[in-house]
Amino acid sequence: MEGKRRRLQSESQAQSVILLTKIKEFTRALLTDLTNGRSPLIVIDRFRSYCAVPDANCFCASDLPCGKEALTLRTKSRAHRLVVMLRVMLIVQKLLQENKHSSKRDIYYTYPSLFLDQSVVDQAINDICILMQCSRHNLNVVSAGNGLIMGWIRFSEGERKFDCISSPNSVHPVPVHVEDVQDIISVAQYILVVEKESVFQRLANDQFCNTNHCIVITGRGYPDIPTRRFLRLLVENLRLPVYCLVDCDPYGFDILTTYRFGSMQMAYDTKHLRVPEIHWLGAFPSDSERYFVPKQCLLPLTAEDKRKVEAMLLRCYLQREVPQWRLELKLMLQKGVKFEIEALSTHALSFLTDSYIPSKIERKLIM
Repeated sequence: MEGKRRRLQSESQAQSVILLTKIKEFTRALLTDLTNGRSPLIVIDRFRSYCAVPDANCFCASDLPCGKEALTLRTKSRAHRLVVMLRVMLIVQKLLQENKHSSKRDIYYTYPSLFLDQSVVDQAINDICILMQCSRHNLNVVSAGNGLIMGWIRFSEGERKFDCISSPNSVHPVPVHVEDVQDIISVAQYILVVEKESVFQRLANDQFCNTNHCIVITGRGYPDIPTRRFLRLLVENLRLPVYCLVDCDPYGFDILTTYRFGSMQMAYDTKHLRVPEIHWLGAFPSDSERYFVPKQCLLPLTAEDKRKVEAMLLRCYLQREVPQWRLELKLMLQKGVKFEIEALSTHALSFLTDSYIPSKIERKLIM
C-alpha cells in the first residue's frame, strides 16, 4: 500500500514538472514576441460535447477539436482575456511549485478587480488546460466537492479511509482528490446515481443499501468535477452496471446527459469525465401512466422548459447513441407536463425503495 502511494506521488510530481516546463516555454515565447515588437498570437483549440445537427457526421465528444480560436492584443476584449489567462497561469505556476491546491473561487478573490467575474476565471482555467493538454486537477485547481456516497464500498484517499461497508447506509462525502483514491474494495452489484440529495436521504432513511447490495451516489443537482471523476473511476475499476435516477423534467434530463456525455463547458476533458455505460433508470415521461402518477403531481411545462427540451432534442448524440431517450424527451414535450421523483411516493412513502427502483432493475425497465 505504501509503495503504491509513493508511486502515485512520484507520478504527480513528474506531471507537475512537465506542466511547469510547458508554462515556462509558453511565457518565454510570449516575451520573445513582445521583445521583438510582434503582437502575440495564442491559438486555442475548441471542443464541444454535442452539436445541433442530429444527422451530422460530427466529431463531437471526441478527442478532436472542432475549431480554433485566436487570442491577440489587438482588441480590448481579447487583450483582457489574455491578461487574465496569464495572471491565472502565474497563480497555477506557484501552486505547482509549492505543491499546494486552490479552488477556482480562491483564485478569483486574488484579483477580483481584474477578473471582474468568476466565469472569467473559469474560462481562463479551461484555456490553460487546453493549451497545456491537461485536466483541471493537474493544475492543482480543485472543487470544494458537493457529492455524497453510501453503500457497499471501501477505499482510501491519501491518508483518509472511507469504510462504507461497515455501515452501508451511512453518508460520506465524495473524495475531492480523486487521483489519490486507491485500494477500492466493493461487494456491490450495481451503482445507482440519483439527481437530488432529498432522494438520496430517502434511500438512506429506508436503509436501501441493507436490502440492495449497491453503491449510491448523488451530485446534489448538476454534478461537480470530483463527483463525475469519482463515478468514472468506480465504473472503470469495478465494472458494475450503473443506473441514473432523475426528475422527469428538462433539468433532470440534462443532468442525466451530463453524466453520460459530458458538459459543453468541459468538452475538452470529456474523455476523463463522461460515463458512457450509464443507463437511464427513470423517471421517464411514460412512467406517469405506468405508475399512475396523480394528476395533481403533474406540473405543466413552462415556456422556458419547452425551449430547453426543443434545444436538447437537436443534440447530435441523442439520435446517434440513445434514440430511445430522445423518444421519451419528445413524449415529455407532447404531454406538456413534468413531475418530480418524489411524486412516485404518493403510493407509499417507501415506494421508491421497496418497489420502483428494485423492480425497474430486476425487470430491466431501463434505457
